[in-house]
Parts: sequence; C-alpha cells; structure tokens
Amino acid sequence: MGKSWERLAKRSYHVRRGFQPEAAIEYKEKRRSPRYSFIASAALIEEKADVRIASRVSELSLHGCYLDMMNPFPTGTMVLVKIAAGDAFFEAQSKVIYSQPNMGAGVAFLQIAPDSQAALERWLDGAEKDHQRQSG
Repeated sequence: MGKSWERLAKRSYHVRRGFQPEAAIEYKEKRRSPRYSFIASAALIEEKADVRIASRVSELSLHGCYLDMMNPFPTGTMVLVKIAAGDAFFEAQSKVIYSQPNMGAGVAFLQIAPDSQAALERWLDGAEKDHQRQSG
C-alpha cells in the first residue's frame, strides 16, 4: 500500500504542473495588504501584442488581485487590468506575478488612476465588511 500511495502522490504532483506549496506560502508572506474574496468581471490587455483576455476576479487587495482564466499570460507579462463591478470601473497598469495554467494568474497593480483608486478602496471596504460579517 505504501508504494501505491507514493505513485499516487507523484502522479497528482505532475498533474498540478509543478505547483509548489512552499512557494505559495513564501508569496503569501510577502503580501503587503489583506486579500478578500471579490467577484467581478475583468479584462487583461497585453498592449504590445494587442491581446485581450476576458477574466473574472476572485480575490482583490490594495496591491493586486487573482484572476480566474484558463490561459493566463506568462509570469512577468505587463498588462492593463480593467475591472467592472456594479457601476464602478477600475483600471491599472499591472504585472503578472504568477501564472497557473488552467487556473488563473496573480497580478500586482503598478499604476492606478486616482478615480480607479477610489473605486478599489470602496470595493475593499465592502469586501472587508462582508468578511467580518461572515467570520462572526
């Protein structure tokens, strides 16, 4: 039974395409601000190649977000992120910090317009209040 478990563990590791929990933990410790669950439609635009990918935000923070998508841009790609939620819009020059094929990408916001900053702060205030209500 031990050898079967080892084969299964190896197989599931390969299916996850090199996902390294240690790397994820190290990255989490580097975050400058809390990340909240937040659902909104988004688009990533890589301006040099004029490529646009529709996406969905699943987590949001003051300095970045996680975007659900099947074919994310590679790590290091500079993109314009556009997010729409309710009647507010957000736009920021950003960088793909990590990319997970068939899952999504984490992006860091580099330059945020003042009106977009205000929308981001309103969304985060609401997300924080929701989080506090859910945790009791």
